[in-house]
Amino acid sequence: MTDSRVRDGPPPGRDRSSGRADPSAGGAAPQGQAAVVATGLTRRFGDVVAVNNVSFAVARGEIFALLGPDGAGKTTTLRMLVGAIAPTNGTVVIDGIDIARDPEAVHAQVAYMPQRFSLYEDLTVRENLDFYADLFDVARDVRAERAQRLLEFSGLTAFTDRLGGNLSGGMRQKLALACALIHDPNVLLLDEPTAGVDPVSRREFWRILYELNRRGATILASTTYMDEADRCTTVGLLYAGELIATEDPGALRGRLHGEVVEFVAEPRATARRIVAALPGVRSFTLVGNRFHLVVENAAATIPVLTKRLSTQAVQVENMGTIPPSLEDVFVSVIEERRGAEPRAPWRGPSAGAGAHG
Repeated sequence: MTDSRVRDGPPPGRDRSSGRADPSAGGAAPQGQAAVVATGLTRRFGDVVAVNNVSFAVARGEIFALLGPDGAGKTTTLRMLVGAIAPTNGTVVIDGIDIARDPEAVHAQVAYMPQRFSLYEDLTVRENLDFYADLFDVARDVRAERAQRLLEFSGLTAFTDRLGGNLSGGMRQKLALACALIHDPNVLLLDEPTAGVDPVSRREFWRILYELNRRGATILASTTYMDEADRCTTVGLLYAGELIATEDPGALRGRLHGEVVEFVAEPRATARRIVAALPGVRSFTLVGNRFHLVVENAAATIPVLTKRLSTQAVQVENMGTIPPSLEDVFVSVIEERRGAEPRAPWRGPSAGAGAHG
């Protein structure tokens, strides 16, 4: 994964030492004050179960990441949350309102930003904002001031007359967010908002989200980026349509059974074959050019692995143990659910895979 991490500190309300939300700092609200509640969400497309019995709650003032690889069911889940598609089974309640009973009331409280750029390329930045203000019936006496505030907030003031189709990827995403916020919603539902965006724009976008959160917005964002999920208050791990874990990042790391061994090896194909056959390896991934192995006992595994790699003329650098990353945890949890030994490296979200789940 490229070194494009957001480095602006933990989100508001995050206790830096524990990773848990601190309500006194504007973080996750106490139970019973959830902004979003999904219960038993299931969506079938014919014989395909895209989302299977997913339940979670997002507290007011929280930044919740829905993390998963391609095809995990993230987009389908978000579309059910916003009412774009109806669940086969299950319920969605936002700000205390059941979306099936009163969708218009929910839409007035929610900003939804789909994965793909959904604005009009032949309209200018200002015209797109005006169009969405009309769409959401924003009062004439407040829309000009609100649009100007959003332009300044998102750094688009100098580009008000530029056509949407002529914006860079990062600027398009900022404009899409500004349009989604024009009706002053309480809850933001963002579907991979930084997918395909350059690292600098990605950091800027998340700075905007942090500021919105400081002002009281509840944010639920799907992502394939492990580092983005790591900056959120709570992370839901979604895999094959099922929510396999929902905890704060620190607690998720505590779920890992075993130790993480990291090293660089060439040729990688030979190293992969050796690692896949090595006893005691629970799972392994490739992160850039680095192998990450989750092993039962690092002290016992490293000498055996080193010898086998050397026997096959594999050049190894910097082998040692490291703290677990979210990706290590994700892969380990998946392998535990499968109940199988790792057969191939999992090239997950942080390896650069784009997800459309």
